[in-house]
Amino acid sequence: MTTDSLLLERAQSRLADIRDRIASAGRVAGRPADAVTLIAISKTQDAAAIAPLIAAGQTVFGENRVQEAEGKWPALRDAHPGLTLHMVGQLQSNKAEDAVSLFDAIHGLDRPSLVGALARAMDKADRRPDCFVQVNIGDEAQKGGCPVADLPALLAGARGADLPVAGLMCVPPADVEAAPYFALLAKLARDNGVAGLSMGMSGDFETAVMLGATHVRVGTALFGTRDRP
Repeated sequence: MTTDSLLLERAQSRLADIRDRIASAGRVAGRPADAVTLIAISKTQDAAAIAPLIAAGQTVFGENRVQEAEGKWPALRDAHPGLTLHMVGQLQSNKAEDAVSLFDAIHGLDRPSLVGALARAMDKADRRPDCFVQVNIGDEAQKGGCPVADLPALLAGARGADLPVAGLMCVPPADVEAAPYFALLAKLARDNGVAGLSMGMSGDFETAVMLGATHVRVGTALFGTRDRP
């Protein structure tokens, strides 16, 4: 078996396992099989590492840095039409135009200044990627995200600026049970009339699915342990 065949086989196996686990968690919660979008987090992965997963059938990917995504995704999308790209990291306002031109969804909307920057960028590009408002669900000083108390005002500002608000996003505190934080995000979404829930990563996506996640962000479980830059 060639190296390419081995890489494809491994990608197929990992992808099938994650999809099966998402489907099983959904069945437990009484949710339909197509209720959850799997975002393969490809940050720090080069095009050669991403290609086998595309060949295995994965079409939705996530990156956390605009510059890194610009370096690999235009060529990958030219070679593989139909891919969807999500921005899952914190976004600087001065990168809003670049992000709007490249990404189909932005999961890091967390402050009024970014609302304005994205609105201007979308108007200029005549392109409107979906936006997920990132909530600092654990009130952690070192993390980005809108404070829970500020969420209604930020959502009102985003809607007033005609941003396509698709949902809420969170990253729970590390090394604690994630379920209460996912449940809180789901409640905030219901209370504020928001449909999407971007929550759950490699270690807790099944819990997130059972608590209503519409998008899960899985990297390590699909690609293996990342090489640190």
